[in-house]
Amino acid sequence: MFGLGDLYIVGAVLGSIAVSAVGVVYGAINWNRSGSEEDK
Repeated sequence: MFGLGDLYIVGAVLGSIAVSAVGVVYGAINWNRSGSEEDK
């Protein structure tokens, strides 16, 4: 499949993409949030 060889490699690539997407979404949601409780 796409020259990736083994099913485990495909899973690792898809897992890496999924983790990256979760990180981007989390960063976009929390971009302008303050870390301190005093601002709330």
